[in-house]
Amino acid sequence: MKYLDVDTWNRKQHYQHFLSLQDPFFGVTVNVDVTTIYKKSKAENISFFAMYLHACLIAINKIENFKYRIKEDKVLICDAIHASATIARKDHTFGFSFISFSEDFNRFNENYLKEKERILNSTDLFPPINSDSCIYCSALPWFTFTSQKEPVSGVKNESIPKLSFGKIYAESDKIMMPVAISANHALVDGYHIGLFFEEYQKQLDKNT
Repeated sequence: MKYLDVDTWNRKQHYQHFLSLQDPFFGVTVNVDVTTIYKKSKAENISFFAMYLHACLIAINKIENFKYRIKEDKVLICDAIHASATIARKDHTFGFSFISFSEDFNRFNENYLKEKERILNSTDLFPPINSDSCIYCSALPWFTFTSQKEPVSGVKNESIPKLSFGKIYAESDKIMMPVAISANHALVDGYHIGLFFEEYQKQLDKNT
């Protein structure tokens, strides 16, 4: 395991300050342009959810601070970040998944489909894999939103980022989707969230 040297970190004071707060999480909601990836998903008959989730994970994995997790008063640096996403069942319940990340979409999609199959054929809420090296994420395709609040576990030093993806909507000739993200301010600043959304949009715009 790799750990960050907090004593030499240029954010040491920021880390210590926000770590002392009762609720150090902050969040924003940003509308992203999913026109290209949505049309590609329809043309190739591939899950739109799997495609935008994969693009999200590529972006998350490119931003160093999103790989940080607080473990036993230390800052762990994860090798890779995976997706713990909610997957809906026909009876309107859902299960938590653990979808292993791969930069190769086909491999990632296979991992997603296996988890989807597992959840659709069980009543389990939790996945067999439990790891902090993930993001928590939910699809909310029933409505768009301009803000969103995640449940809080109350666990001390919770540090896994949380994302929600809303219903797509048309804006002029574009297809847009609201994306909410919240993160522990001890590890992540607005600057890093800005980097994430910049990279996420690049991945969403790819047509290859």
